[in-house]
Amino acid sequence: MSEAVTARCQCGQLSVECHGDPVRVSVCHCHDCQRRSGSAFAAQIRFPIETVRVSGDYLSWTRTADSGNKAHFHFCPTCGSTMFYEIDMMPGTRAIPMGAFAGTDLPRPWVSVFENRKLPWVELIGDIEHD
Repeated sequence: MSEAVTARCQCGQLSVECHGDPVRVSVCHCHDCQRRSGSAFAAQIRFPIETVRVSGDYLSWTRTADSGNKAHFHFCPTCGSTMFYEIDMMPGTRAIPMGAFAGTDLPRPWVSVFENRKLPWVELIGDIEHD
């Protein structure tokens, strides 16, 4: 991805502009990601934190996983859209939910994690690492 891509919340108040190539494109089937996304799984794209520019106001919330690792979520205070997050186990990266880039041509996921919690009707095809 050579051109910058921009993610926006539902109301447009908060945006995240990402430059350069992602370091990871993934889907996660864990229960926390299912709850956060409101879907069967969450799809996200991670960039080096220094290549991500945030514009607008946001609120933050931190969740501690069973493992003790922390995830720091940042969302629009107006419409509630989660716009980006950082997790302690991947320092130096910022994850942006793929849906926030609506209408943008993004790379397909490279990895699928927590597949032991994947719903039985979900099938990911193509060249993807299954974990």
